[in-house]
Amino acid sequence: MSEHHHHHVSGKNLFITIVLNIIITVSQIVGGIFSGSLALLSDAMHNFSDVLALVIAYVANRIAARPSSEGKTFGYKRAEVLATLLNASVLFGIGVFLIIEAFHKFYNPVIVNSIWVIGLGVLSIVLNAVSVLLIKDDAHENMNIRAAYLHLLTDVMTSVAVVVGGILMYYYQVFWVDPVVSIIIAIYLIWASLGLIKKSTAILMQFSPESINLEDIVTMITSTEEIDNAHHLHLWQLDEHRIHLEAHLGFNNNITIEESNKIIDSLERQLEEKFGISHVTFQCEYNRCESKEILQV
Repeated sequence: MSEHHHHHVSGKNLFITIVLNIIITVSQIVGGIFSGSLALLSDAMHNFSDVLALVIAYVANRIAARPSSEGKTFGYKRAEVLATLLNASVLFGIGVFLIIEAFHKFYNPVIVNSIWVIGLGVLSIVLNAVSVLLIKDDAHENMNIRAAYLHLLTDVMTSVAVVVGGILMYYYQVFWVDPVVSIIIAIYLIWASLGLIKKSTAILMQFSPESINLEDIVTMITSTEEIDNAHHLHLWQLDEHRIHLEAHLGFNNNITIEESNKIIDSLERQLEEKFGISHVTFQCEYNRCESKEILQV
């Protein structure tokens, strides 16, 4: 039975991205202190969370690639799922924090040195945009890198809001625009992170993939002439790419092990082609008296 290959993230691209975000974070902290800008300091904190997210993403990807052992028969395949949940939870917290800070700034506007805000905001946009491009391909294949990718993408938008706010402060002394835009960005950040939290939690709780219907699997299995029923099904994801299935198969006749192997080989191919199920465990039964319910209670 073929398994999906583990997707290895480009270490070089991730390393460059981490360095770029450290540069952004340090420059914005310094700029925020000298300019008196809470927006820059908030953006610096957001960028620092990116550094942590990227480091976690890199480490988790390498851990997940470790081989299985007697004590860890599944290996470390869910390291990336755990990291995704952590990153997405941080994203959610940042979104809530930005909304709270935005309301504070809305009611208590602070005059800042807008030149610092504009200059460092532009620097953040450029370096974050480069970072987004560096890990874009990996984000398509890897849930954990997608969480880090979302961090960087929202940083670009946050920095745009900072620059727009800086320009309006510089030319028109309009101080309420920045917190309003920050609230919009924070709402998007919360919405995006909730999707990742939901998906990673579903995998850790061993929920069945939403895209697969158990009844369809049973229908496919029982369409085989030699099989009377399929029961006690368990369907779950080991990680983002690997789907596992186990079930009891009730045969119509007391066939040989060799004959049952041929039927199982055929079923495994069909299950992978139709449903993307990469690992199957069947318990073959004949004339066994027990519950035939699809789900074991």
